[in-house]
Amino acid sequence: MKEKYLTNARIIDPKNQIDEIGGLIIDTKGLIKAIGKKVANGNLPADAERIDLKKQILIPGIVDMRVFVGEPGYEYKESFRTLSDAALSGGVTSVVSMPNTSPVIDSVSMVDFLKRRGRDKSKINIFPSASLTKNTDGKQMTEFGLLKRKGIIAFTDGVKTVQDPQVMSRIMNFAGQSESLIIQHAEDNILSDGGLINDGEISTRLGLKGIPSLAEKIIVERDLSFLEEYFCRYHISQISSAKTVSVIKKAKEEGKIFTVGVSINNLSLNENDIGDFKTFLKLSPPLRTENDRQSLVEAVNSGVIDVIVSDHKPQDEESKRLTFSQAATGAIGVETLLPLALELFHNKSIKLNKLLASVTSNPAKILGIDKGTLEVGNDADLCVIDINKPWIVKQSELKSKSKNTPIENRKLQGQVLKTFIKGEIAYERIL
Repeated sequence: MKEKYLTNARIIDPKNQIDEIGGLIIDTKGLIKAIGKKVANGNLPADAERIDLKKQILIPGIVDMRVFVGEPGYEYKESFRTLSDAALSGGVTSVVSMPNTSPVIDSVSMVDFLKRRGRDKSKINIFPSASLTKNTDGKQMTEFGLLKRKGIIAFTDGVKTVQDPQVMSRIMNFAGQSESLIIQHAEDNILSDGGLINDGEISTRLGLKGIPSLAEKIIVERDLSFLEEYFCRYHISQISSAKTVSVIKKAKEEGKIFTVGVSINNLSLNENDIGDFKTFLKLSPPLRTENDRQSLVEAVNSGVIDVIVSDHKPQDEESKRLTFSQAATGAIGVETLLPLALELFHNKSIKLNKLLASVTSNPAKILGIDKGTLEVGNDADLCVIDINKPWIVKQSELKSKSKNTPIENRKLQGQVLKTFIKGEIAYERIL
């Protein structure tokens, strides 16, 4: 591969506090060789491969910490190949895959399979997580040490929560000793049992059983109490309520060290969007009130929430076009994560630097990977965006195998033009 010279770009790298017009050089190995104002058209070799970005924004490739892929067992919903295509079109270059497959990712043999399939079928960086407990049943913890040595980046039960406090205390104790990252989906099973949407006026009007925000808050409070006894790398995968924001803010002010994520769905939608039983908006955690949504947005802007995720969970159309109680939970989102997030910048809810940090450098730092930043020597995993480009979300144009988007026909402003993986153009939008 020849050296590439990306010029005339607005370079934004939140980690290094860069926001300037300049360029970037990619060496023959696909690594970043130089970056900044000094990379200009005037001082490039005559035979250089130049790509003029015409003042468009150049950012690090997006790191998505919560992605469900169908392999193994649910390839009809999403494969590594289709996930890769979808992710690249959204500027996502690295994902953490959830272990909720069939069989569950809880053994060395399954990790080997997953890494091999990800490498062979995908262009993006796949960082697999393994389950916290065997078969995600919440009873017996998995072999953290062995799985970590095999390359597992984090441990989570994905869509499930470890309910037993004794089991969770053991997990956090061992995680601290082994320096393992724990990712918890916070929802109390008893309080949420049979619930379908947020507990409140709308659930009553629609005749659907609600899920109270207390179901989330009580698990967060429990696990943060354990952090006082067992210091470990602890991350709450996604929160959804103002009550939980208050708990997290207080805990961080008290000096507790942990991180928090939020789904882009809960930042951009609320329970009113469900309308008359729109099953494509049946999500976990559920969409809550507008007050909850605004509290989450402010928490991202203030740094209380560290990461924004897509919570990409493909479901086939047949499983979504059912009654609300029977419909599957989840929505796709890996290819619309960035454009939907940019809405929050355009409406002046979140500063651009803070927004981009939450999908690039912050998740990379939590995971301990050399991604999410434009530093010399790192892989040239990059994304070029037209921040003002208007477009409309159409199911038929989405690249995910499943089409269960919660934002069909939504007008967005901001579109990915190019995505680079290790210096090679892996995606380019046809204009």
